[in-house]
Amino acid sequence: MRKQIGGLSCIVWSRINCYCVSSLCSPAVLSAASVSTVQQRKLHHAIIPKGKGGRSSSSGIAATVFGATGFLGRYVVNRLGRIGSQIVIPHRCDQYDIMYLKPMADLGQIMFMEWDARNKDSIRQALEHSNVVINLVGRESETRNYSFEDVFVTIPQQIAKAAREAGITKFVHMSHLNADIRSQSKYLRNKAVGETAVRDEFPDAIILKPSEMYGREDRFFNYYANMRWFGNAIPLIALGKKTVKQPVYVVDVAKAIINAVRDPDANGKTYALVGPNRYLLHDLVEYIYAVAHRTFVPYPLPRPLYHLAAKVFALNPFEPWTSPDKVDRFHITDFKYPGLPGLEDLGITPSTVEQKAIEILRRHRRYRYLEADLEDAKPAKTVNY
Repeated sequence: MRKQIGGLSCIVWSRINCYCVSSLCSPAVLSAASVSTVQQRKLHHAIIPKGKGGRSSSSGIAATVFGATGFLGRYVVNRLGRIGSQIVIPHRCDQYDIMYLKPMADLGQIMFMEWDARNKDSIRQALEHSNVVINLVGRESETRNYSFEDVFVTIPQQIAKAAREAGITKFVHMSHLNADIRSQSKYLRNKAVGETAVRDEFPDAIILKPSEMYGREDRFFNYYANMRWFGNAIPLIALGKKTVKQPVYVVDVAKAIINAVRDPDANGKTYALVGPNRYLLHDLVEYIYAVAHRTFVPYPLPRPLYHLAAKVFALNPFEPWTSPDKVDRFHITDFKYPGLPGLEDLGITPSTVEQKAIEILRRHRRYRYLEADLEDAKPAKTVNY
């Protein structure tokens, strides 16, 4: 019996040795191994799609999300996590300030790393093991260290270049619907330059152009609702009757990013992401105050005076509540891009303001109106121009 077992083990062992030797000596196997190494780029086996879908499965997406600590970023991370993706989050803040992102995916699926936006090696390291890169880096105001040109042009260009050199096939860049080199807003001018810079570095980049986004932590609906602290009179240039807005729900934008990543035909396209309805700014702000059960008293404020008041707030050394550039940006009519695909082309039905406004504005109500029906607020009038 021992001889049989010993003989069998010798045969098995010899066959294994012969297979290993022949495999090592075969140039075809060596070349195939080298090719597979280049193609996989040291990617972890966990990005192979498996499971029935959901948080504890694997979607096959290993995404590096730059700017994940911002308003839109938390929704994108949440959507990536719930389908079972590996997520790398480069950040510059204290690690305890981003712990709210950790429960958004299964255990070990979210990895945090410190990065320096001006260090090319740091950027390359952040996307070294990813097959998807999403750029959400942005700011509403300039600082001593980072101008709009740095945030919207230089950094996205460096990220796009690093992604192209790493062989990544999916790169998503977040721009703005009103990005225009001729805009009076410096924010929007640099957004337009950033689009061109990203497209030059990464021709297959997916560029998303959302309008002003609203959501629980937004700086659009909450911006106007918080004006009540300065009195019931709400300053609007030309009473807001010369500005048309088409806001989009932030969750719809997050869904669009995920669907664009999973769509093989999305590469190289530019999407205009807007809500289903267009409103005069005056009517939109009036509806905000109606939902919040607050008194709405608009008054026309000339642009120079509005800029002067905004400059005072812009002196805040921390996070300015407003600025002259933000005033200009909020009073620019949203562009129309009938030739560009939108949310519907990504399989998303856009949410209306009337459906989601209560989620954002309930906290602005007085106690006795907390449970008031939304039907008490008359819907804002829509326009077609």
